[in-house]
Amino acid sequence: MPTRFVARPPATDSDPLEASGPTLRWGVVATGGIARRVTGELTQLADARLQAVSSRDAERASSFASEYGAARSYGDEGGVPGYLRLSEDPDVQVVYVATPHAHHHLVTSALLEAGKHVLVEKAFAINAPEAEHLVALARERGVFLMEAVWTRFLPVYQRALDAIESGELGLVRWVQADMGFLAPYDPRSRLWAPEHGGGALLDLSVYPFSWTVGALGLPRSVSARGVLNELGVDEINALTFEHEGGSLSQLTSTLASQAPRALTIAGTEASLRTSGSLTRPDGFWIERGEETREERFDHGPVPYAFMLREVTRCVQQGLTESPTMPLSHTLAMMHLFDDARAQMGVRYPNDERWGALSGRGPGPRTHVAARDAAEQG
Repeated sequence: MPTRFVARPPATDSDPLEASGPTLRWGVVATGGIARRVTGELTQLADARLQAVSSRDAERASSFASEYGAARSYGDEGGVPGYLRLSEDPDVQVVYVATPHAHHHLVTSALLEAGKHVLVEKAFAINAPEAEHLVALARERGVFLMEAVWTRFLPVYQRALDAIESGELGLVRWVQADMGFLAPYDPRSRLWAPEHGGGALLDLSVYPFSWTVGALGLPRSVSARGVLNELGVDEINALTFEHEGGSLSQLTSTLASQAPRALTIAGTEASLRTSGSLTRPDGFWIERGEETREERFDHGPVPYAFMLREVTRCVQQGLTESPTMPLSHTLAMMHLFDDARAQMGVRYPNDERWGALSGRGPGPRTHVAARDAAEQG
């Protein structure tokens, strides 16, 4: 039987809004668009209470707190950042970090030092050294840490992996996936600015990468090509991953054009294609010769709630990472993405602080040792 590479979370087939244990008190760092969407669903969990929110701007934090019912709000004050003030709140147990990528390490490390459990928006960090430091810190403090790859927790994702595990597709040999949209160009926005970790790779490639890991496991190596803009970040990237057994996955991400956001998983017996965006498919088809089987899904108005349920369950049960989104997968991805950026020539200010990408030149690299070390850690 084929191997299952991503564990099934317990809440996949139940209502994610139903309580799984004692109520947890949450904090949210940042008040942008993704913070609003996730917080709107978080407040619907029966065993979640929004305790506090922080922003650089005290007025924005206060407004966000009023809108979503947070007990407290923190802005920058007296030279102390709002996120640090939130980290000192003794009533906050779990924190969702929704800042731009480049600030994830700074904010998350402060929260972990304070003993908070943390859910970090994707991409987890700018580079592998940042990610490794956060993982080591979480393990040292004995607290929960996870990257917010919400697609993994959707029933449609798990049912697709069920089909692969059952052998219905035969041996999976090839995966193709794309993700993208036409992003308005603003050199100051988080999507484009190098100081925020701009570019398609860190913002979008996590989604197709998560599908290929589900189908084929962690890759051995990556070969990358990209089209860079005047700021030196990737408008378009094309990644080819080599997996165990001679299988390949080909992933494309773009901020420069509309993309179908499609996924194909090809096996020796059948192929699987998703319907709708691969971030949140509304179904999939499995084609075997002239025969086609279809499954449809309605995730309702709360797609992030499946992920939030898993974080809640893990913290309630004393787990320090999720079996469905383990830290080994995050670390392996950051190493591979570092290699992809080195090959494309994309470098960020954060890289200089950590000496990241130094000595990495063009050409595919193999990361079996790094992957295995991450899995053992």
